[in-house]
Amino acid sequence: MKVAVLGAGAWGTALAAHLAARHDAVLWARHGALVAEFAARRENARYLSGVTLPAALRYEADLAAALAHCGGDDALCVVATPVAGLRALCRSMRELGRVPAHIVWVCKGFEADTQLLPHQVVAAELPDHMSNGVLSGPSFAREVAQGLPVALTVASASAACRDLALAAFHHGAMRIYTGDDVVGVEVGGAVKNVLAIATGISDGLALGLNARAALITRGLAEMSRLGAALGGLPATFTGLTGLGDLILTATGDLSRNRTVGLQLAEGRTLDDILAGLGHVAEGVHCARAVLAIAQARGVDVPITQAVCGVLFDGVAPRDAVNALLRRDARAESRTAG
Repeated sequence: MKVAVLGAGAWGTALAAHLAARHDAVLWARHGALVAEFAARRENARYLSGVTLPAALRYEADLAAALAHCGGDDALCVVATPVAGLRALCRSMRELGRVPAHIVWVCKGFEADTQLLPHQVVAAELPDHMSNGVLSGPSFAREVAQGLPVALTVASASAACRDLALAAFHHGAMRIYTGDDVVGVEVGGAVKNVLAIATGISDGLALGLNARAALITRGLAEMSRLGAALGGLPATFTGLTGLGDLILTATGDLSRNRTVGLQLAEGRTLDDILAGLGHVAEGVHCARAVLAIAQARGVDVPITQAVCGVLFDGVAPRDAVNALLRRDARAESRTAG
């Protein structure tokens, strides 16, 4: 199968490396200098240093050429840009007249200015495109690039898209599950990043494992409430792209969002943290959107609200935790809280 991965960050590079083990895979990067470096060194030194890329993986700096590679009816286009770059890339596909027949995106979050989920962004830019979906789940790019086991979910309303994604990715140490709850998968992928910042703050303040377990559990309830309000299915949030991704991102040492929380607890400023991170921390970018969407729909999201207070309103991390502890007691299964 011909597959093109658009976006050469850590996740795009890792997926391209996995795909190249079985398929004719091309990795597109925006800058020609990066493409030359990848080809010469067989390494993405910025995002996956020390990981040797497969000899079979090819690289492309010309977007039109990369799109032509995955333009067939039996080919797959994997969009691996951050959410912030999704709209522009879809627009470029349309303007070049090279919209692939089958598209899967792997970005997580809400578009900051519109508060749209990725599938809504794709629908706005490619309104007639039918065979598309999202690939998501608990996964660190470095471990995938190293060939360690991982389980992911591809969600799409199109059976053809699900089948192609399954054929592309389900091999080696990667196991793929399928479904059609695009909304639920995307909400889980967005909200878990915000919750991971909260858990990082808790761990950074040395509040203990009991507090971590409470945050993850109540965070899952928060994610589920918002997801249901947006049309997601309850079962999705207890699966790989909900609970699974939340556990990994909230507890794993490779988590960028958890790292943001840990460093906020140390007293570092957000600007300083992001400058030193070197990667995108999607939880920072979508926290405001999650809160605004929840408030507009009357959904209680106290953990997200506390995270936004720390990120954007100058609330001290310990004060945010104390505010959560002071909340009124309530029934655990209460829909609104």
